[in-house]
Amino acid sequence: MFQKQAVMRKVLISLTPLLVFSIFLYGFKSIGIIIVTFTLGIFTEWLFVRKAKKKVSEAVLVSCSLYALSMPPLVPLWIVGIGIIFGISFGKMVYGGFGRNIFNPAIVGRLFIYISFPNTVNQWLNPRNIDGFAGATPLEILKNGELPSLLNLFTGFKSGSIGEGSIILILIAFIYLLFTKTASYKSSISTIVGFLIMQSILYFMDLGGANPIYSLFSGSILFIAVFMVTDPVSSPKKNNSLILYGLLIGVCTSLIRTYSLFNEGTSYAILLGNMFAPLFDETIGKLKLKLKGGE
Repeated sequence: MFQKQAVMRKVLISLTPLLVFSIFLYGFKSIGIIIVTFTLGIFTEWLFVRKAKKKVSEAVLVSCSLYALSMPPLVPLWIVGIGIIFGISFGKMVYGGFGRNIFNPAIVGRLFIYISFPNTVNQWLNPRNIDGFAGATPLEILKNGELPSLLNLFTGFKSGSIGEGSIILILIAFIYLLFTKTASYKSSISTIVGFLIMQSILYFMDLGGANPIYSLFSGSILFIAVFMVTDPVSSPKKNNSLILYGLLIGVCTSLIRTYSLFNEGTSYAILLGNMFAPLFDETIGKLKLKLKGGE
């Protein structure tokens, strides 16, 4: 338990620059989202653990960070509050709390409000745009057959969720997580590989897919590959299971982006991956053990 808490602390450290950068991009809108998310997220977990006289886990801070960073800047704060309460309650605490949940709480909360309030949630804003005019996201630009600016994609000056942020900051966070042995590169890299393979097939075979490289740098695929696919609680535990887990999420993200009504597909892909994680450990993971035992 203490080891998992230490892991969560390092993840929180890696997320902090993105939280700060989101405030730089969207100002008080980001501040409001962050305050509401952390206040209600921590309070929700406290309501569940207070009778057992347990402490609120550091994991809830990570869940709040991931959830807040996945929010669009124009989302009403009352919707932000509903989502984090739902995510912590039904994505984590109903399973028994930290270490027992099978789904990523931040994704559960995010999907709940995206399904419940699709028109309200899908509103975007150009970063540091004081006039408040909406701007097309890189994924919308790709769907229209155009290519977004690579410079804007890497620096983070693009429309989207407040934490899709700078690819540079995400890569720095990834290096930190690998250096501190906090995250597994197997699930992250396999997610990216699975996404690129499927996106390349759809693009080069003229099946409706957008440019694979620009698609990789657009939306939240890199963000989830670094911070969510690597979640030690809701992901598989065996090494070869992690590879299959990442491939599944990457492939599903590409397919959902291309053929569904949603420009982004990462949240649904992670939820599917979470569902299959125990099965991968019980099948692929045990297969490796049998081979080692000479069976």
